[in-house]
Amino acid sequence: MRAFFSVSNSSENGTFSAVLALVLGLSLACSGGDGTLGTPTVTTPPTAQWVQVWSDEFEGPAGTPVDGCSAGICGWGNNEKENYSTDPATISLNGQGQLMIVAQRAPAGLTCYYGPCRYTSAKITTKAKMLANPGRVEARIKLSAGQGLWPAFWMLGHLCGAGTPWPACGEIDIMENKGSQPTSTSSAMHGSGYSGATPFAHTNTLTSGNYTDSFHTFAVEWDSVSIRFFVDDIPHYGVTSDAIARYGPSILNQSFYVILNLAVGGNFDGDPQSDTIFPATMLVDYVRVFEKK
Repeated sequence: MRAFFSVSNSSENGTFSAVLALVLGLSLACSGGDGTLGTPTVTTPPTAQWVQVWSDEFEGPAGTPVDGCSAGICGWGNNEKENYSTDPATISLNGQGQLMIVAQRAPAGLTCYYGPCRYTSAKITTKAKMLANPGRVEARIKLSAGQGLWPAFWMLGHLCGAGTPWPACGEIDIMENKGSQPTSTSSAMHGSGYSGATPFAHTNTLTSGNYTDSFHTFAVEWDSVSIRFFVDDIPHYGVTSDAIARYGPSILNQSFYVILNLAVGGNFDGDPQSDTIFPATMLVDYVRVFEKK
């Protein structure tokens, strides 16, 4: 099944494709480890049988534009320094079955909340296009290295921007990366009582190579009783609803919309100390959504 993300004008953080949509600027909340609230229960994921119900394979001619966030930081921003753009030089198909999100130095004359813009990039979402029900969501992504880059593959609960504020509406960070740490990515979950420096976060480090050398598959599986995170189909972290209940209401028993973005600067990995890393490209081979048979 093919579906491109398209623009939405909510206050949320993100957008998906060709064409993808704008998201709540509620923020890519930081995934800072286990936090200060205690260590959550980790579970081993059971084997499941899946049926694919939605995908975007990003097939199309090189340069095909993709609708995305086009309103500055498109949200709260976490002190990020990028200006999100829909320019094909920033977000488009590469003609090889992949989506390109390109962060680069901003042209002269572009104004951001902090003064002249330093960088442009892109953010996309399935909001108003597709909601993923409890099941499995995965994407195959190749990252770009550089201190100050903040690529992410994440989800917000379907009521985010529709009457339920963040973090009560729920956020699942399937993959976040600090550009200064190309061998590591993190996964996290945010809700009422466990947001920001959430206790439900975990870093996964490769035993060899780094995430900029080749594509890697990032996935999450969830239902009403547990959530599990994977890198290249290997589980690295999981939490039960009982563990969540120690901190607040569970966000698991709901549908989510999917977000991809490449932020620059801000609270997660700091602002770039050198612009020699630009242009920096995040390549997305596909996004796929599954439900249990």
